Amino acid sequence: MQTSLLRELVVETPIISATYDQLLQKSVNKHLPDPATQCQYPTTASTKQVRPGTNISETFKRKLRLGARILQMGGVDKVFKQFFNVKEGERLLKATHCYLSTTSGPLAGFLFISTDKVSFCSERSMKVYTQKGHMLRIRYKVVIPLKKIKCVNKSENVKKPTQKYIEIVTEDNFDFWFLGVFKYQKTFKYLDQAVSQA
Repeated sequence: MQTSLLRELVVETPIISATYDQLLQKSVNKHLPDPATQCQYPTTASTKQVRPGTNISETFKRKLRLGARILQMGGVDKVFKQFFNVKEGERLLKATHCYLSTTSGPLAGFLFISTDKVSFCSERSMKVYTQKGHMLRIRYKVVIPLKKIKCVNKSENVKKPTQKYIEIVTEDNFDFWFLGVFKYQKTFKYLDQAVSQA
């Protein structure tokens, strides 16, 4: 029963995976500008965009804990394979820590770029209740096949250019915003190349 509910909550489909907020029929971009109608480089973002907390010591401690956990699990490749279905021949190109903009605010986690998809998995699990009242803990996941991505855009806060964002727009005009991306330029380069070669 638990496995079937998890499949309902996070199902890797040809378009995108269902996420917790999608189940609640909320849009992931309420805090951010409307989805792009055309893909353009570069874009600038509204100053009303959400951003991760600025407590540097807490961020540093979180990254240390996360790094230690990844080492315990056997490395980034194994973490990727544990959280997502990996096709035969699929290779992980880049993994980085970032935040995904959601209706509840920025959610810390990992962005994975592979030869087949772009994936996000939350750092922490969250509580979800079934219709029968059973509580499950699941990770917030997003899976976007590279072939379904219309474009990726660079964006920044107009008043604070150091706050940079990556927007992914799918063919069905769904948009995903990633912020606080570690090694922003390098990550964007990997993402742009992966999409163009898909």
